Amino acid sequence: MRFKAVIFDLDGTLVDSLADLADSMNTVLAGRGYAGHPLDAYRYFVGDGVEVLVQRALPQSHRDPATVSQCVAALRTEYSRRMTRKTRPYPGIDTMLQACRDAGLRLAVLSNKPHPATQQVVQKLLGDWPFVIVNGVKPDIPKKPDPTVALAMTQAMGLTPDQVLYMGDTATDMQTAAAAGFYAIGVLWGFRPAQELIDNGAQMLLAAPSGLIPWLGAP
Repeated sequence: MRFKAVIFDLDGTLVDSLADLADSMNTVLAGRGYAGHPLDAYRYFVGDGVEVLVQRALPQSHRDPATVSQCVAALRTEYSRRMTRKTRPYPGIDTMLQACRDAGLRLAVLSNKPHPATQQVVQKLLGDWPFVIVNGVKPDIPKKPDPTVALAMTQAMGLTPDQVLYMGDTATDMQTAAAAGFYAIGVLWGFRPAQELIDNGAQMLLAAPSGLIPWLGAP
């Protein structure tokens, strides 16, 4: 197989973190006297970084820079208390990761979650797997769908983009894969529907993690 590595998104792809993210943001909103949102609403709030999550969750009349900044700080604090309270790997992720390893693929993670939180979640919930690189958002470095970090990871692994699979659950992930020149795999167990993934460049859709396993043996 020509592919040598797979880069995974984290939230909505490897782990179901929606409840912890929603609980954290709803706590921040309640603390300021704003109404919270149902769990499913967060499927469309998350995926593009903490600042965008806050902007989407706040009432439209309270999205000024000062309020957003204060709520971002409050959300970071709240989420640090509960980031693995309800979050768990999706069923079948362990088997899929083992199959990737058995196929000789290097494993990596690229998330729009802040870098420290990304590393903590991976270490605590996916620590049995040897991810060669785990990256979240860092200050002054562009986040997905900008391909800068994805391409740097590819170079660090000594690979070219055509040797990399990229797996994610949102338009942002598919756009990242397209911009970097990766093979884009959209997952349907995550936060967004199939049509969004197709419209943004998915080259394969998976209904379950097990769906990748037979394909790993393809030439």
